[in-house]
Amino acid sequence: MSQNNPDSDSQIPETIPLQKIPEKPITPPLETVQKQEQQKKPNPNQRLVSLDAYRGFVMLAMASGGLAIASAVRNSPEILDQYNGTQWEFSWKYLWQTLSYQLSHVEWTGTAFWDLIQPSFMFMVGVSMPFSVRKRNQKGDSTLRIWSHAIFRAVLLVALGVFLSSQYSPQTNFTFANVLCQIGLGYLVVFFYVNRSFATQLIGVVTILGGYWFFFYQYMPVEDELTAVKSYLTEVKHKDEAEWSQFEGVGSAWNKHTNAAAAVDRQFLNQFPRYDDPNDDPDQGDTFWVNNGGYQTLNFIPSIATMLFGLMAGQLLISNRIEKMKVKWLLQAGLVCFVISMLLDTSIWPVTMEQWEWHLVPIVKRIWSPGWAIFSAGWAFWFLAVFYWIIDVKGYKKWAFPFVVVGMNSIAMYCMAQLIRPWVQKSLKIHLTTLDEATGWSVAGSLFSADCPYAPIAISATVLFVLWLICLWMYLQRIFVKI
Repeated sequence: MSQNNPDSDSQIPETIPLQKIPEKPITPPLETVQKQEQQKKPNPNQRLVSLDAYRGFVMLAMASGGLAIASAVRNSPEILDQYNGTQWEFSWKYLWQTLSYQLSHVEWTGTAFWDLIQPSFMFMVGVSMPFSVRKRNQKGDSTLRIWSHAIFRAVLLVALGVFLSSQYSPQTNFTFANVLCQIGLGYLVVFFYVNRSFATQLIGVVTILGGYWFFFYQYMPVEDELTAVKSYLTEVKHKDEAEWSQFEGVGSAWNKHTNAAAAVDRQFLNQFPRYDDPNDDPDQGDTFWVNNGGYQTLNFIPSIATMLFGLMAGQLLISNRIEKMKVKWLLQAGLVCFVISMLLDTSIWPVTMEQWEWHLVPIVKRIWSPGWAIFSAGWAFWFLAVFYWIIDVKGYKKWAFPFVVVGMNSIAMYCMAQLIRPWVQKSLKIHLTTLDEATGWSVAGSLFSADCPYAPIAISATVLFVLWLICLWMYLQRIFVKI
């Protein structure tokens, strides 16, 4: 067609309408789809760093001894007095007083950060169980072999707990209130619920906590025994009645030293050999009367519920659910625990309201009341959710390395904190003093100064660092102490 032909040009429209061609979906290669699916769902065999980090955080807190801050503030008034008349007097005093409160146990009801260490550790025992069982199944272990190991672990935990509790006793101290004994006594019950349905586990929790609540509620102390206990507390221990009578009405069943679990210990613990404590009533010989802190052997029963909550969380994390949904479930579980516990006891409310006060199930850590088991589980769910979200979901793992080092050797850290803390402190003083004499420095003089109110804090931090260095060395040498 020639461009000079006008007839031809006139037949061509000025614009040619474009027809919409339907787009065909672009199918990505199969390898790309598989990679995307792997990114959405975590590898079920992948080790969750958040579990080690959370466990290590808890064990470091325990081994720190609260950095002796509570005792320093209580025994050294100059720590607070130095701020008198300064511009930031209230803020600094409030900070030190808050740290002192949070790093020590509450007297009876309520909670502080320090009270959450043991339930967090027990919660993590439950979380770890599904991962441990899965690993043994992958190795081809039989059911009999797996259960045999669980029985061995339970017995060893109780024996280790008694051994560590006897370090400063003239003979074996048969007490079962420490965390290792508590875990060991309830371990097999929790192990029975591994890989069972959520409904079955929840029924177990409700049954245990409900039955334990009724056991306390129906207890009526024998008048002669109650009189003898009160006489012992006032005449021998020089305790005021307010120190063991915290609640009235329904809540009185959970008062210190006069509850059902305390009565059981006065029967049970006296079946074991005991030594004559010179601080006790000499007329009573080696008879057990009360645990000074109010801790009881039967605490292991409601502690089973704490570990079962952890077991639920562990089975959630090991499942194929989307990571964001796992975090959501953990946060919701914690919120439900908080709501239920606050409905059971107003002593945990952040605001005191005298017109609304009831103690159906007082929240008391020292006797592991059912209310405490639920309330502390709420915090454990939330702590785990935060660690899991930051470390395993968002991928920020490097910052958690100091915790992971301890978390992968938690039993070793626990034993070191119980056995060698005094030895480490004594060794530091000896060798730092020698260093000062050789160099003219004053490291030991400053660290162990009797005139410095901050010396106990510095010593505790230094000892903790030494224990962490031992864990670091074990980690680098691939030495992991397990039961």
